[in-house]
Amino acid sequence: MARTDRYKVWHDESGTEGEKGEVVNERRAPLPPLARAFTMLVAFAAMVAFGVVLARLTLEPSAASEALTHSNFKPGASIRDYLAQPAFRDTVKQIGGNILLGVPFGLLLPVLFPRARGLVRVAVVTAVTMVLVELAQGAFVTGRTFDIDDVILNTTGALLGYLLLGRRLGRAVHPRRRHWWHRFTRRGPAGV
Repeated sequence: MARTDRYKVWHDESGTEGEKGEVVNERRAPLPPLARAFTMLVAFAAMVAFGVVLARLTLEPSAASEALTHSNFKPGASIRDYLAQPAFRDTVKQIGGNILLGVPFGLLLPVLFPRARGLVRVAVVTAVTMVLVELAQGAFVTGRTFDIDDVILNTTGALLGYLLLGRRLGRAVHPRRRHWWHRFTRRGPAGV
């Protein structure tokens, strides 16, 4: 059974004060400390496993495709090439694979790093990480090159993961913080 804490809201939708004590919304309480520690441990193990998979998928040499590779610094060029391929399976493999490769960032970043919560922060951290991976591919791995579309697709996957589940996971593990702007409003971080 889910634990919930009720909080009171003293403003109605027009911005005027309503009756005190009126319960308007319910919000889940953060996990107990032991459950939070266990969740973070599992998330850390998942991030390490994801790092191994990411390195294996992106940093393995491919000598057979060395003559076929070229760097792409023009956003959308590789995606158009994928979509123009007659083999639909290859298109799904390339585009879908790159999107799926970013999903773990959107799920795990908010759990492991509370300051990385938020749509923009997840996008920035994922994009920077993927740019570094792509640069390493282009510089050190035979048969692999830098592709900006891979970064875009990976970041899209991270945003999907964050919106679908990562936001809720992050809030379940880490309670909301009190921000400086809460001093100027009647509501605190949990609506109190």
